[in-house]
Amino acid sequence: MALEEIENLPEELRLALAYTPAQNRDALSVVFSLDQRLARIVAATTEPILGQMRMSWWRDILGTPKSERPDGDAVLDAAGAHCCGKEAGLIALVDGWEHLLQEPPLGAEHAMTFVDGRGSAILSALELEGDPQEQHVRSACRQWALADLAAKVSMEEERSFLVELARSHAGEVARLPKKARGIVVLSALGKRAIKRGGRPLMEGRGAALTAMKAGLIGS
Repeated sequence: MALEEIENLPEELRLALAYTPAQNRDALSVVFSLDQRLARIVAATTEPILGQMRMSWWRDILGTPKSERPDGDAVLDAAGAHCCGKEAGLIALVDGWEHLLQEPPLGAEHAMTFVDGRGSAILSALELEGDPQEQHVRSACRQWALADLAAKVSMEEERSFLVELARSHAGEVARLPKKARGIVVLSALGKRAIKRGGRPLMEGRGAALTAMKAGLIGS
C-alpha cells in the first residue's frame, strides 16, 4: 500500500505530495497520514477527556524508541520507517490537535497552537527547521491549516472567526525551497478558499488550476 493511501488522504494532500520531491515524500506522507488519523479522533470525540486520552497514547508512543513500539498500526509503522529522529514534530502535531478538543467556540490561542503544530510537523518532515526560509514555510503552512480548519468547522461563528484570523496572517509567500513545493500548493489553495469565505480547498473548477500554477511556479 502506498503511504498516501494509509489514511485515504484528501485530494489537496495528494496534490501536495505529487509536487514534493521523492526523497521528501515519504516523511511528509507520514505527517499527513497522522494528521488525518488525529482529525478523525477529534471528529469522533464527544467527551474531551476520552479524546485527550487517545492523544496522550499517541504522544507517549511516539516518544517511545522505535524498537519498543507495537507493530500493526499502519501510521505508527510508517512513522517508524520514515520519521525516525523527527518524532518531536509529530508530537507537536498531536499537541496541536489536542487543542481542538476544547469546548467551543474556538479561541485564537487554541487555533494558532493547532496551526503551528501542523507547521512544526511539516518543517521536521522536510528537514527545514533552522533553514533561512523556515519562517516563510511556516507562513505557508498557516495559510493552509487555517483555511482547512475554517472549511471543516460546523459553527458559522467559528468559520467567520477563522477566516478573519487567516486574513490577519496573510502575506506574500516567498519562493520556497524545492522540497516545500507541495506546501506552496496547499498555501495557494488555502488563500483561494479564504477569499471564498472559508469554502473547501478543492471546491470549484479553479482549484485544480490554482494548485497546478503554484506547483509549477513555486510561489
